[in-house]
Amino acid sequence: MSIQTRGVFVADVAWPEVMKRLRSGATALLPVGAACKEHGPHLPMNSDYLQASWLAASVVERAEVVVWPVISYGHYPAFVDYPGSCTLSRETFTAAVAEILQGIRRAGARRVRILNTGVSTIEPLQQAITRVTDFESILLLDVYHGRHYRAAALEVQQQVRGGHADELETSIMLAIDPQRVDMDKAVCCDVRPIEGPFNRSDPNAPNYSPSGVYGDATLASASKGRRLLQAMVADIIASL
Repeated sequence: MSIQTRGVFVADVAWPEVMKRLRSGATALLPVGAACKEHGPHLPMNSDYLQASWLAASVVERAEVVVWPVISYGHYPAFVDYPGSCTLSRETFTAAVAEILQGIRRAGARRVRILNTGVSTIEPLQQAITRVTDFESILLLDVYHGRHYRAAALEVQQQVRGGHADELETSIMLAIDPQRVDMDKAVCCDVRPIEGPFNRSDPNAPNYSPSGVYGDATLASASKGRRLLQAMVADIIASL
């Protein structure tokens, strides 16, 4: 932790420091990002985890927050056809998050922000929030749905449609850790998704995407990613 840092990571300090900061009014931040979910042939499986970690680190530098470790397993049923991708059932994930939130409340937190980098996790996280009622304030921050982010995405996006391992997400990863991105393997997959899992092997099945990509990853750039990340951080800071 640098001397400029305003917040703290729970994992890096002893419990008295956690207690002191929460008693002084710091907001608890709980990041959620998959560590084992396919992101096409060009991005690592832990792309969501890396995004959640990067965003949490950026907020720690700017705000009085106490950041819990990233929840790296979640409800991601759309990607189980791709080797390595793991999912929890909706109920298991919801129950686990609710218990973690209860632990954060016992630690003394009065305000919580859940930093969510997924889509299929939104509804279970909303359900988990309803099971914990004694916070002064608890908000779910879907980083791909924030006001500043949506405006930035409209500015930079060139692909016709997308939503997973696409131009925008690949750009974000190029800005976070370009060494983890293999643009030689980036592809365009113009699937028109319907509700349900992606399919990598049956061209006649709905949501057919042999690469696991939805969108045009070839259009990605680090400069776009920096703009998008800036917007995400602005949305998170505004919620505090």
